Amino acid sequence: MLYPLIKKGIFALEPETAHDLAIKALHIAGHPLLNGVLKSLLACPKGTEKTVMGVKFKNPIGLAAGADKNGEAIDGFGAMGFGFIEVGTVTPLAQDGNAKPRQFRIIEAEGIINRNGFNNNGIDYLVENVKKARYQGTLGINIGKNKITPIEHGKDDYIFCLNKAYNYADYITINISSPNTPDLRSLQYGDALDDLLKGIKARQKILSEQYNKYVPIAVKIAPDLTEAELVQIADTLQRHKMDGVIATNTTISRDTVAGMTNSTEIGGLSGKPLQHKSTAIISRLQQELKGSIPIIGSGGIDGVQNAQEKIAAGAELLQVYSGLIYHGPALVKQLVQAIK
Repeated sequence: MLYPLIKKGIFALEPETAHDLAIKALHIAGHPLLNGVLKSLLACPKGTEKTVMGVKFKNPIGLAAGADKNGEAIDGFGAMGFGFIEVGTVTPLAQDGNAKPRQFRIIEAEGIINRNGFNNNGIDYLVENVKKARYQGTLGINIGKNKITPIEHGKDDYIFCLNKAYNYADYITINISSPNTPDLRSLQYGDALDDLLKGIKARQKILSEQYNKYVPIAVKIAPDLTEAELVQIADTLQRHKMDGVIATNTTISRDTVAGMTNSTEIGGLSGKPLQHKSTAIISRLQQELKGSIPIIGSGGIDGVQNAQEKIAAGAELLQVYSGLIYHGPALVKQLVQAIK
């Protein structure tokens, strides 16, 4: 595999520059004339089909949100063998996100810190790209709120995006756990979460009748939750009969990378340093949910062993992103072959 050589070139560049170039390359690779060649080169097996949230997944390994925010490289990522791809996070209006630089590698720990702040081209731009994609796997659309929207009106942004995305997604994720939008994580708690999910479920019912199809909705949660907060979130998800939960987003903790280069940068930490923290959240969440709501595991997956640990903890599907940066497409192949 050529990825070790490619990785040297990628890591010689500033992280966001490297990411943008990768998206452009995968956009080109997604062209019908090239996509079949890429699939042949990567030779990823089909894997084991699974039905979760009432949706059929051709295998349980997915691409996490954040990799393809605007849906510009869906077919390129699809050629890697993912059973599902989640695009976004996308907001109602296009926004630049936080000031650069805003992505930092912690190479010795295989970690990444980002404080992007939902930089994206807006929901309409993403939907147009989704319409053009030829990808045959399951597609999730991850939605958030604009930075300029007051937190008390955050629900309006989610419903706006839900309306736009509903007919083009196999499932939709509500991102209320990014640490890079001010006060966003407050939507995970108490009355704020209750009100948000009540509004989301009411709108889902209307849209399911309008389009004559049911599109499941998952909620993405943070790894930095206390025991009491996690129990309360699990209860709220069950009361509102949410279709799935993604555990977890990035962490603001630096316990696992203290003293390492870039470890003091502000933002969410992903990759291997998040591995055990996210698995612990999955395990505790499963104790509360008892299978009533499926869990999608995300956070620090860099090989078969820790992927299996997340399955054993209670995850039914898995998502990778940072591990792909450090280990390349071969990681997807290994996981698809091993995870049944």
